[in-house]
Amino acid sequence: MDPLSDVLSLLKPRSQFYAGFDAAGAWSFDFPPHEGIKFTAVMRGACWGRTDDLEHPVRFDEGDCFLLNSRRRFVLSSDPALPPEDAGHILDAAGRDGIAVHNGGGEVFLISGRFDFSGNHAAVLFDALPPIINIPKASSQAEILRWSLDQLTSELHHPQPGSALLSTHLVHLMLVQVLRLFLASSSELPKGWFLALTDKRIGAAIGAMHAEPARAWTLESLARIAGVSRTVFAQRFKALVGTTAMDYLARWRMLIAADRLRDGKDGVAAIAFSLGYESESAFSAAFKRTMGRSPTQYRRQQLGVQGH
Repeated sequence: MDPLSDVLSLLKPRSQFYAGFDAAGAWSFDFPPHEGIKFTAVMRGACWGRTDDLEHPVRFDEGDCFLLNSRRRFVLSSDPALPPEDAGHILDAAGRDGIAVHNGGGEVFLISGRFDFSGNHAAVLFDALPPIINIPKASSQAEILRWSLDQLTSELHHPQPGSALLSTHLVHLMLVQVLRLFLASSSELPKGWFLALTDKRIGAAIGAMHAEPARAWTLESLARIAGVSRTVFAQRFKALVGTTAMDYLARWRMLIAADRLRDGKDGVAAIAFSLGYESESAFSAAFKRTMGRSPTQYRRQQLGVQGH
């Protein structure tokens, strides 16, 4: 698989919430930070959104879709000049009825899906994305997102055999479409592995590490794949990704290990050797350095979470 597919394959939706918002008149609501990501499609009307990270509010028109990154306070309004009020009652109504109606509705209608992901893997993706990604109406990705959100809402209200699996695949489908568009069109990507994928030389090296994580990679061997000198490669990698190539490799190995530990099928020693470590103790030390706990502690905690 390619690096983007590798990362997305580790993301396993843990909780999902779908709701609609039907509003009219003048309104502005302040939504608290959320875990995971939120997809929203503007099915009717227009509105404005802003986060603390943005200098200016963003306008969303009918047919547009947008992705809101994790842990962002978000103000949604009919007019960005309006002072926001707490959105608690809107969230309560959406959770209770599926659709929250304000001022009788009829002018602006949004449909949203919020997805939380298990484990520490999601941070690899979220840290590489901006607060909001806007997908204009005219793009094919917006059309796919609107269809996917409609499907997810239908699965929520009318569950059928296979609903859980279908929902998981739809989440991945939406993520891929948004990230493809963003990767191809954005000129202001945050520093990180996602930005590095736009560079053919560094992207090739990242792809090689993902393809063979157990290989004893060196700066020299990665630089050869990138087709540049060792010094140029090291400087370019750090400038784009924000870490050294060896630190990135170690982090990627630990994310793979965490996924396999959570799965519960392989022993710690087997995972260690499969990722190129010569001993279980060396692997355990590296895992604890990166993940903050030993492999055994991590597995016990994750299995405990899954059991509840």
